[in-house]
Amino acid sequence: MKQKSVAIVGAAETTQMGIIPDMSVIELHADAALNAMADCGLKPSDIDGVATAGESPVAVAHHLGITPTYVDGTSVGGCSFMLHVRHAAAAINEGLATTVLITHGESGRSRVGAGRFGPAAASLQGQFEAPYGASGPPSMFTIPVLRYMKELGLTHEQLAMVAVVQREWAGMNPRASFRDPITVEDVLNSRMIAYPFRLLECCLVTDGGGALILTSASRAKDFPTKPVYILGTGESTETPMVSQMEDFTSSKAFRVSGKKAFDEAGISHADVDHLMIYDAFAHLPIYALEDLGFCKRGEAAGFIWEGNTRPGGKLPLNTNGGGLSYMHSGMYGMYALQESVRQLRGTAPAQVPGAKISISHGVGGMFAASGTIIMTNEK
Repeated sequence: MKQKSVAIVGAAETTQMGIIPDMSVIELHADAALNAMADCGLKPSDIDGVATAGESPVAVAHHLGITPTYVDGTSVGGCSFMLHVRHAAAAINEGLATTVLITHGESGRSRVGAGRFGPAAASLQGQFEAPYGASGPPSMFTIPVLRYMKELGLTHEQLAMVAVVQREWAGMNPRASFRDPITVEDVLNSRMIAYPFRLLECCLVTDGGGALILTSASRAKDFPTKPVYILGTGESTETPMVSQMEDFTSSKAFRVSGKKAFDEAGISHADVDHLMIYDAFAHLPIYALEDLGFCKRGEAAGFIWEGNTRPGGKLPLNTNGGGLSYMHSGMYGMYALQESVRQLRGTAPAQVPGAKISISHGVGGMFAASGTIIMTNEK
């Protein structure tokens, strides 16, 4: 992809966040979409591309009164929206659309218009994992992290510190679900969910959504918002079954997606000012810091423990509070992208001074898929 040829000009989340019992899934998509359009001064008739996951892009387009020339229903889990950004940038560069809307909406807590839980019985997971008791993310994500702890020495205290640091960021964010400070002891004393995960090491369950609007960089000056340019992108998949990962201590999809994005952006790790890593559970930032190349194998937990990712640290990480303290409606990737945009616009509640390059990295399923988006506010 051409560097900086496409820009994000619209970005917004749903009007309400957290618990929204009076809005269905499609209404959350529409609310976020209309907020993003208002953000950049557009109306539905200005949109000619629609992408979404968790809901049909056909339904979203119809609900909003959009007749698109480009449609993307890619759905690979919570990082789907990173892939949508990548695909939308390619579509705009190719002339398939001029203005692409990416939407997300989930009634993760209230379950208004939401689908069923669990894999289909005939799926690979349904046939070869579910019969052994791996019934959902808390029990399935334990499989790789326990191997990581055994081989690389990750301690319970270090795992807890991920949640502690992200709560520090959440404390500065008025929209965060949980803002009260916590300690390592608080995390370790919280209720056990599925060993080794305690309650405070597991993501929130909320309602909400978000939307992005992308267009060509040449048009960005026509909008009232500060443009955020796409610098590099990557995506990959490994396996729908966590039990079949090539290496439980590292994600192949993370490594491939991250390298592709860095190569495309032409930057070094030292150039990165801000980082968003999908954190459905506390171990994910540890894996991504290593698989993206910010830390050597087995050193990410110590990197976080030493304060490098907390407020005032050299690599601000998950500055909205993350899925552990800010929001997690089920597919968190959109919220990570929103925070990267806010940081580069200079409008984040916990603003990183002088942030010029931000990375938003997501996971789909249980290390099944990954998407990486590198953004900049410099043309």
